[in-house]
Amino acid sequence: MPKVIIMGAAGRDFHDFNVLFRNNPSYEVVAFTATQIPEIDWRTYPPELAGKLYPKGIKIYPEEELPKLIKKYKVDQVLFSYSDVSYKYLMDKASLVLSCGADFRLLSYNSTAIKSKKPVISVCAVRTGCGKSQTTRKVCEILRTFGIKFTVLRHPMPYGDLRKQAVERFSSYGDLDKYDCTIEEREEYEPHIDKGNVVYAGVDYARILKKAEEESQVIVWDGGNNDFSFLRSDLYIVVMDPHRAGHELEYHPGAANLRIADVVIINKENTALKEDVEKVRNNIKKINPTAIIIDANSPVYLQDPEVIRNKKVLVIEDGPTLTHGGMKYGAGYIAAKSFTKKIVDPRPYAVGSIKQTFQKYSHLKEILPTMGYNRTQIKELEETINKTDCDAIVIGTPIDLTRFLNINKPHTRVFYELEEKGKLKTEIKKLLKKKKLIK
Repeated sequence: MPKVIIMGAAGRDFHDFNVLFRNNPSYEVVAFTATQIPEIDWRTYPPELAGKLYPKGIKIYPEEELPKLIKKYKVDQVLFSYSDVSYKYLMDKASLVLSCGADFRLLSYNSTAIKSKKPVISVCAVRTGCGKSQTTRKVCEILRTFGIKFTVLRHPMPYGDLRKQAVERFSSYGDLDKYDCTIEEREEYEPHIDKGNVVYAGVDYARILKKAEEESQVIVWDGGNNDFSFLRSDLYIVVMDPHRAGHELEYHPGAANLRIADVVIINKENTALKEDVEKVRNNIKKINPTAIIIDANSPVYLQDPEVIRNKKVLVIEDGPTLTHGGMKYGAGYIAAKSFTKKIVDPRPYAVGSIKQTFQKYSHLKEILPTMGYNRTQIKELEETINKTDCDAIVIGTPIDLTRFLNINKPHTRVFYELEEKGKLKTEIKKLLKKKKLIK
């Protein structure tokens, strides 16, 4: 019986286990490893979720322990089950595993996607921070114009008690508190709640999908990072970011997503260089010539420009976009540059894990990422913000940070939505007609 370790980041790894290994006596999964997200290691995937073959559950170790674990358990296969990594990073991990004597394995979209009873529209991307969430909200808005009842299934972010997070349903701010959501979770769920969309997420996506189907005509998959959809899709939408032109061919599994796509959206054209937009367009045509290409803008709106006009400003941005997404700036920075040239470097004021984040992601200089994977980190983020020597703050995250942070300076929020150029509704209409949901 082959012994298996699954390398992950608290999401795709659990899904792959549930789909392929949970009730499969032909394999023995001896461990998970964890990375990317702070403090998700040294946990146990609980027996309630692991199934009858694993009455003690499965231990989760830091990824740094991988060589020792391969040797200790005489491992035959190591599965790579997390997303948004460069080809070099991926092959470095493969070389490490191979040198330890185990096979290195990647799983495909087809082998891990669950079949739904309802039509599925999936929104994925080639990198973290391309604009999946705003695209998903646009898809939901279009479905609503056709009178279609839908629910959103969001890519997992189970960073807390896995037993309690097996199946989660979000339709109000109270649900965010009920499940003790991190900042990263709130950034994804809160904008949907504001639009009146119901969101499901958690750990066990077979159970999650079954619950969502009970109240839906259509299921909308809202992807995470640049991962594959967890669902077999009737319309597979992939979002591109010309601010990182060329990355669509260099990151896993985003490049595979591009090849799978039915529809490709080139987002942020209004703030990108024309030559980068054309580079992205040419790459789409080269590797997926049958995909429908949709051009789109991501206009940025500042709630109150006077708060920051000609002031010394701290800019706070979405965390994952800046960290493993590799961006040097986001919507908040773009908005701030229009009203002031005095943007503060937050690094001298960073404390605790926020200081460690800047050390790990050395490309970050004038931006503060909203790291908030646990209560300690949220308090350290708050302390960093309040210590920073500035006159005002631009909040470029998708949520209102003041709902759970006490910020001691004037602040204003940035808003952004997808502004696509006319084809997305046509493609959704074709699908709904094909599925006989509309005439």
